[in-house]
Amino acid sequence: MSRLLIFGPGYTASHIAAALQAREFVVETISRAEFARDDAVLAAIGRASHILSSVPPETDRDPVLARYGRAIAACRAEWIGYLSSTGVYGDTGGAWVDESAPIGAGRRTARAAADRDWTALHPQVRAFRLPGIYGPGRSPLDRVMAGKAHRVDLPGQVFSRVHVDDIVGGVLASIDRGPPGIYNLADDRPASQNEVIEAACALLGLPLPPMQNLEEAGLSPAARAFYSENRRVANGKAKRLLQWRPTCPDYAAGLRALSATTSPATASTVPATADGVQR
Repeated sequence: MSRLLIFGPGYTASHIAAALQAREFVVETISRAEFARDDAVLAAIGRASHILSSVPPETDRDPVLARYGRAIAACRAEWIGYLSSTGVYGDTGGAWVDESAPIGAGRRTARAAADRDWTALHPQVRAFRLPGIYGPGRSPLDRVMAGKAHRVDLPGQVFSRVHVDDIVGGVLASIDRGPPGIYNLADDRPASQNEVIEAACALLGLPLPPMQNLEEAGLSPAARAFYSENRRVANGKAKRLLQWRPTCPDYAAGLRALSATTSPATASTVPATADGVQR
């Protein structure tokens, strides 16, 4: 029987868990509050056929590797996955990056170190570098409805993004047939955040938020940092080696799919999220 052990069952990892449970995987999860249960965690590592970590580094270390890296390195799992970030590439001035690009020069130096450590940990590791994640309950539509959307006057700045269902598809493809390695999972059409917010407003029939500069927007430090980098993320390796294709190849397709189940009437119950959604 296939067993998936998840460290950090957050938004994306929970979608992955549901998809694998539908395939009759047994899924165990370890939350941050449970990291110190050494005997239970070590036993779970020992019986897992598949291991996934979606836990970001804390300051300068990866908490999963710090406590259980040695046990994972010695385990007999046939598949190990790590949800990383395309933030490891830093700012490219809008240029395209693929998995061969250098990492560690941007604001995510701890993430880049964790990315390197995970990929060197075990011969069966797949590291998935993810851009801005959106999906049900966590999308530009939700930010617009909650009054948390921004249009920031930064001409020429673009970002890549990916629908959570397409992350799930990439992970499943890597379990089915993909070799170990590093994979960018991003859609086919990087775009500015303003373009995406404007499309979300049009779908919802709501007015555009005002165009502001960074100071006027009053962004949180995390959201402001999101706007400090500009890059386009290439996904050709995942298409070649995993035979993966995003079902939402651009933000327009993703927003249309989400709008079918979203309306302004749900705004009060939808959690707002900052620009630059985390895993």
